[in-house]
Amino acid sequence: MSARLVSVNLGTRRITTYADGPGGQTGIDKVPAGGRVRVSAAGVEGDYIGNRRVHGDADKAAYAYAREDAAWWSAELGRQIGPGRFGENLSTEGLDVTDAVIGERWAIGSAEFEVAIPRTPCTTFAGFWDVPDLIKRFTDHGAPGAYLRVVRDGDVGVGDPITVVARPVHGVTLGETFRALNNEPELLPRLLAATELPGSVLARVRRRVAAAR
Repeated sequence: MSARLVSVNLGTRRITTYADGPGGQTGIDKVPAGGRVRVSAAGVEGDYIGNRRVHGDADKAAYAYAREDAAWWSAELGRQIGPGRFGENLSTEGLDVTDAVIGERWAIGSAEFEVAIPRTPCTTFAGFWDVPDLIKRFTDHGAPGAYLRVVRDGDVGVGDPITVVARPVHGVTLGETFRALNNEPELLPRLLAATELPGSVLARVRRRVAAAR
């Protein structure tokens, strides 16, 4: 199966008791958009960001999640989980997102994206799904989805092919990075080769590796 974009999803402002944004604001509740959507280093046009302290910088301009991984969660929880329910902007099909290499580049529509870092589950996500132990379950499962940089502005839409146009030779994957940062610290030295990771993450990895020596 060729990789393609199944849905482009945009969040609207919601105020809830579980959100981590100021005043309980969140944009995690995303729904499929009609037509094509503009993306840039500033993010996905029309997408609401509730907490810019932890979302929406250049290293997290967009978030992608695979429909294959969503299907696993649908079976696990016994309920249908449609596009956007992970808070993702880009719902993909035919692409192993967890096995993407840090720094890998995807051409979608007229835009180009770079895999920056895995998503870290939060209390807002657990509250949105109403699954109290979701953070642990999400971490244990290890399919985090990819935060992406936009390295070429453009527009994207349903059905666009997803083409991997570059893949760094270090081979450090998104899934490996997620496990190293969360529950397999013995993998941390491997991450030092992935210089495309955000600078703050690399600095934290260096400190942890040095402390373990």
